[in-house]
Amino acid sequence: MQDLTLALIQTDVVWHNPEANKKALEAKIKGMAKPSDVIILPEMFTTGFTMDVQENAETESGPTLKWMQQIATQKNMFITGSIIIEEAGKFFNRLYWVAPNGKFIKYDKRHLFRMADEEKHFTGGESSPVVEAKGWKIKPLICYDLRFPVWSRNLNLEYDVLLFVANWPKARIGAWDTLLKARAIENLSYTVGVNRVGQDGIGIEYNGQSIGYDFKGEPVIDKTEQETILYVNLSKTKLVEYREKFPAFKDADSFHIHK
Repeated sequence: MQDLTLALIQTDVVWHNPEANKKALEAKIKGMAKPSDVIILPEMFTTGFTMDVQENAETESGPTLKWMQQIATQKNMFITGSIIIEEAGKFFNRLYWVAPNGKFIKYDKRHLFRMADEEKHFTGGESSPVVEAKGWKIKPLICYDLRFPVWSRNLNLEYDVLLFVANWPKARIGAWDTLLKARAIENLSYTVGVNRVGQDGIGIEYNGQSIGYDFKGEPVIDKTEQETILYVNLSKTKLVEYREKFPAFKDADSFHIHK
């Protein structure tokens, strides 16, 4: 059972400037201090969390997915993060999970943040894929999804890692930390959240606090408010041993989500 190493890129995001953001991320990735299996970028890492969809959307054949594929291939790593995508006249806050061979899986954010009118500009997703890396099963979700535990419930231990990419404001960072810890405990999984830092174009402040918790709710890295790369090593052996010792999942309620 192989360990899995994640590189959490906690970065500032230049407002509405994809090229500047990708250039800065390239430099960070090039200078990574440790070998990793997965590179994780924040939500809307090319633009910041914006509702100006017409000006900032790309198509799936646009430059950013190609850029992610290039990074994944060059570094021989998986890479993930979300961007604004236009498809068939609709806009999606779409996460791409890109493998080293260039193949990708996508997830459209299900829960749209109505306090910023996200639901007025974007269409919510209806499916939630589980992706794989080195024999690990990972469920990637986006920001506001964190507040809705049913959507991330680990039915029949379908995943080993629950992952959230986010633009989670400093004003509510306490909820971010509490909810990530809760999701880890209730789902008997590692739970990782990657957040941005800095101030966006409408004055909202972000203070990072990217974090990972193990299946017992214990932190596996230290939080920081600085722009940095955080490295997390996850142990499959410890995860399996704990699930065997404390199989609470066997008593979980079954349910079906109406899409």
